[in-house]
Amino acid sequence: MMGACVLFVLLVICQSHSLHTQSPLHRYKRSQDSAPSEPSLCASRINQVFTNSHNFSVDIRMPGVVPGGSDTYLCMSFPVPTNRDSYIVDFIPHASMNTVHHMLLFGCKTPVSTSSYWDCGSVQGTCEDEASIMYAWARNAPPTKLPKDVGFKVGRSSGMTHFVLQIHYGDVSAFRDHHRDCSGLSLRMTTKPQPFIAGIYLLMSVDTVILPGNRVTNADVACDYSSYPIYPFAFRTHTHHLGKVVSGYRIRDRKWTLIGRQSPQLPQAFYPANRDVSVKYGDTLAARCVFTGEGQTSKTYIGGTSDDEMCNFYIMYYMDSKHAVPYMNCMEPGSAELFEQIPAEANVPIAVSPADMNSMMHMGHSADHQDVGSLEDSKRAEQDLDQDSHLEQVSSWPQSSLQLGQVSGLALDSDSNLVIFHRGDHTWGADSFNSHAQYQQRSLGPIQQSTILVVDPAKGSILKASGRNMFYLPHGITTDKDNNYWVTDVALHQVLKVSGDGRDRTLLALGEEFTPGSDSRHFCQPTDVAVDPHTGNIFVSDGYCNARILKFSADGKYLSEWGAGTSDRRRRTLFHVPHSLVFLPDRQEVCVADRENGRIQCFIAESGEFVKEIKKEEFGGEVFAITYSPAGDGQIFAVNGVGSAPLRGFVIDYSTKDILDTFNPEKKEFKMPHDIVVTRDGSVFVGDAGSKRVFKFTSEKLHRSVKKAGIEVQELEAMETIVQTKLRPDHNVSKAAAVHPKQSEPQQPRPQQTTQEEEEKKKKSEAKPIRGQGVLPAVITTLLLVPLLLVISIGLFICWRKNNRCEVKTEPSSVGGILGKIRGKAVGSLNLGNFFASHKGYSRQGFDQLSTEGSDQERMEEDSSDSENEEYSALPPPKASS
Repeated sequence: MMGACVLFVLLVICQSHSLHTQSPLHRYKRSQDSAPSEPSLCASRINQVFTNSHNFSVDIRMPGVVPGGSDTYLCMSFPVPTNRDSYIVDFIPHASMNTVHHMLLFGCKTPVSTSSYWDCGSVQGTCEDEASIMYAWARNAPPTKLPKDVGFKVGRSSGMTHFVLQIHYGDVSAFRDHHRDCSGLSLRMTTKPQPFIAGIYLLMSVDTVILPGNRVTNADVACDYSSYPIYPFAFRTHTHHLGKVVSGYRIRDRKWTLIGRQSPQLPQAFYPANRDVSVKYGDTLAARCVFTGEGQTSKTYIGGTSDDEMCNFYIMYYMDSKHAVPYMNCMEPGSAELFEQIPAEANVPIAVSPADMNSMMHMGHSADHQDVGSLEDSKRAEQDLDQDSHLEQVSSWPQSSLQLGQVSGLALDSDSNLVIFHRGDHTWGADSFNSHAQYQQRSLGPIQQSTILVVDPAKGSILKASGRNMFYLPHGITTDKDNNYWVTDVALHQVLKVSGDGRDRTLLALGEEFTPGSDSRHFCQPTDVAVDPHTGNIFVSDGYCNARILKFSADGKYLSEWGAGTSDRRRRTLFHVPHSLVFLPDRQEVCVADRENGRIQCFIAESGEFVKEIKKEEFGGEVFAITYSPAGDGQIFAVNGVGSAPLRGFVIDYSTKDILDTFNPEKKEFKMPHDIVVTRDGSVFVGDAGSKRVFKFTSEKLHRSVKKAGIEVQELEAMETIVQTKLRPDHNVSKAAAVHPKQSEPQQPRPQQTTQEEEEKKKKSEAKPIRGQGVLPAVITTLLLVPLLLVISIGLFICWRKNNRCEVKTEPSSVGGILGKIRGKAVGSLNLGNFFASHKGYSRQGFDQLSTEGSDQERMEEDSSDSENEEYSALPPPKASS
């Protein structure tokens, strides 16, 4: 009987150990097999085939999709099918250029979505965190073969727990037969550690201009390399239809060595690189794209539309696993002196046969609107390539407290100093106005503090203070070319021109003091002012109890006014609190933030003619403030209000209306962002009336985050290790870490071998624990089993001595249940979904009491925040019955 008990326990433990070792892939396959599927769709999203205990393949396909139009970008996310580290060793595409324009595979930790597929050509993009491109396919490119012992690392310690497949469907006419697309690719994977890790290095031009009629225009890119050695084994080129040839080189000791050269009009595959090339610390990587402007009638810029161009040279490399960096890039223009030495072959176009050209033109006008591998988001159309950074808060600004009241307005003077307009000890409360918008707190007198502060944008120190005993409830502010301040006061119902010399002189007053009205001589709680720097004309948004924009000459003469615009004359929605104005000098337009309608409208400044409207779900129904930068093709910066979406700032492409970037504070959240300005160097300031502070956002050139198509690549500052002789790199950085300057480069490196005996010894020593991975758990299990067997043996012996028999009653699931609970506790105790939901959710506590028709009025409830609630004449909505 004792032997039977022992055998039973051993069998249970062995079975549980087998389930434990197989559980990651087994559970994943079971969940995928049980996923519902429609007969009309593909057989499955993912199909796994296991060849042995280490190797398996993953078949990733779109689930029978039909794109809604040309140039549609669709994405799907897939969890890496194991909770252990694994390696992609081969990519096999399943697509045809008759249907698919191009296809890319990314690796990241947090995809935008984990359910079904989504339109990733919208503001959603691909990943919420940093993403690395692992594979690119276009124009019927053949499969990409990785060298032996090389793989892209994914899984547990890589930071890449999900795949995101993105497919660009170019010409929707390919779906005239109403078929459903199941394009995708197969990944051959292994859990066996690979000695070498693959990665992508991208060289990309961002500022090339191709002049019309020019026979040749060169786009040159070059960067010094400052990381551990990489060994290129494949390359890929990409331009649009004006590209003739793209070449990539390594420069060492002024000698140019070709990595790869190809016509971008041929199938855009990864072609074999020059195997004799390696790149080490101190080398320079360079690329040239040759374009022609023949036949063009206007300038062609680098950008995301089919009328723009792109210049990308991809290097697929491997490097030692101990120092692996999965993604690096270079966007620096090469100097003319450097490229004087480029080999002549880089300037010679590669002939493309008519058959190849016809196949290239098959997709018609839908050529690479945005190749995500080039770091440009599909449909975000980030044509402003000066805006190549993600805005992040400068938490150290200001260096000392500014002691502000409710911040209502921001501006910049002619010296690019920040001008802050705040309310001091006055607040907009429920009793500030009566039902006729008449101010009820005149007895308090004007604000005694300095309401206008000129602040150093770099440090946050106060340079000048003015505006004492002048205002009651400040709101909007702007400056003119003479550094005069144009301000609005909602209590005074006036627009005032105030001298900027600190002497607090009122140079011009529009409107009648404390008297609301709606004619050409009165305002009703006016909100903001914009100034035309050329003519001096001013524009006033009026306001909380009027719904119009008024235009005056520089000396205050009434010129015209207009209301909301529309592209559909049958339907016109009136302004609902025109809250913020900005003048677009390069376009001679004025744009308004129509706050409660959650939209931005733009008009021709001369005539008031409606131009366009920008309205996004991401605004959450409210847009509080806007500003403008003429950089690139024009960008609008905006902040939203307390609505159905999180409080944040937006960077919007004026031409395409696409959201290029969003930003918000890292520590203290926005409470009520009320105004926004952008400086010439790209720094953004947001005045928050709720938290009574000003936030600064910027992104330094040496540490910027490029967010395009969901890809975010951290470019680190020059590291101290460049000048140090001994330093171990930080493996957590996402860009290239600097290396030991004395590190030597192996001769004729190959993944299968190293020429240094020490590396051979290291590899052998590292291989031993790998081979023993299956033995170690068994040894531990056996050691844990010994005490259990000892207790059972003692119990049986005592039982035999007392009764000469042993009746052992066990519950069939007792041992398995205990082990199951242990396994369940280990595997299931951390619910990642709940974890991220709890950390990324947005509590509405403190916001639910805000009326949808107000936002600037100080809240009196005990649980209220510092948010204000600006009130206007419209009645609040009825409360929902409980």
